[in-house]
Amino acid sequence: MKNALVLFGGVSSEHDISLLSATSVLRNIPRDKYNVYMMGITKDGKSYLYSGDYENLKEDGWLADGKLLKKAVISSSRADHGIIVFDENKTENIYIDVCFPVMHGKNGEDGTMQGLLAVAGIPFVGPNTMASAVCMDKAMTNSICDVNGIAQAKWLYTTKYDFEKNGKAFAEKCAEYLGFPCFVKPANAGSSVGVRKSVNKESLYKDLEYALGFDSRVVVEEGIVGAEVECAVMGNDEPFAGAVGEIVPCNDFYDFEAKYIDGSTALYIPARISKEKQEEIKALAIKAYKAWGCTGLTRVDFFVRESDGKVLLNEPNTIPGFTNISMYPMLMKEAGIEYPDLIDKLLLLATEKGTD
Repeated sequence: MKNALVLFGGVSSEHDISLLSATSVLRNIPRDKYNVYMMGITKDGKSYLYSGDYENLKEDGWLADGKLLKKAVISSSRADHGIIVFDENKTENIYIDVCFPVMHGKNGEDGTMQGLLAVAGIPFVGPNTMASAVCMDKAMTNSICDVNGIAQAKWLYTTKYDFEKNGKAFAEKCAEYLGFPCFVKPANAGSSVGVRKSVNKESLYKDLEYALGFDSRVVVEEGIVGAEVECAVMGNDEPFAGAVGEIVPCNDFYDFEAKYIDGSTALYIPARISKEKQEEIKALAIKAYKAWGCTGLTRVDFFVRESDGKVLLNEPNTIPGFTNISMYPMLMKEAGIEYPDLIDKLLLLATEKGTD
């Protein structure tokens, strides 16, 4: 059997979501095929090999019993090809065949962890370092879409430095070009962390200040009235698109609470749109997936504009949520792939891809 490492936690605003996603992955990973090792990273950056019950991950319950924790790090030496565990006065090297970094947001999904795993020579689930970094940064993502002719909402971006110098002028530009409502987003954050809906110039300026508290760059996008749909894509050189799902948020928009806390958000799988429109979305999802350089998996989100039915790309998620109410596993289930088989396929794709 292969040794599989599941990474969770991390120094990220999405630390707690990672714990929920990792719990679901650990419940479903085929134990007849993989020896599973669990490695958690705390909110302040400490890393431990964890040998306890994965059901205790949520709310950092895994940290409660020190007897189940051993200090551990990913070895940057390809000769080790794994993790180094520190046990009292000795160290142990554990060879890792493949890793699933179930980590969302900064320091997990943005190419940093992918770069470390690549240096270590450990194959991992999800896109490589470059694609992960590109897809995490909304300004880069949008720029690549523009170059490749992939339609999306109108958008602008600024940096914290430029905003501090001339923030009012930028807010005026956004108001004139994008109109209201518009959405202010940290360029490098996921799960709608730091996102605000601006309804006038006064709220826009405050929302820009708020978003810049999460990242040094922000993207502002025009508000789109229409259906919010998501498409699950999986594969390396020949990716395929699973089902297309639709989200009807319980809140004003699909924010953090609607995604992970309030269970009243309505999900429709398949989406309540024509089969022709679903096929159009699948084709666009694959086109974007390839343009960004993705491999392994990505969930690609879109809007279907109410006024004219035009499909507009929203954003990618290279390590999407894997909780029991997350769209990616549910969309793949609709496409005929059950959760345990999905995890197995993703680990196989990682092994086939290697670290190039």
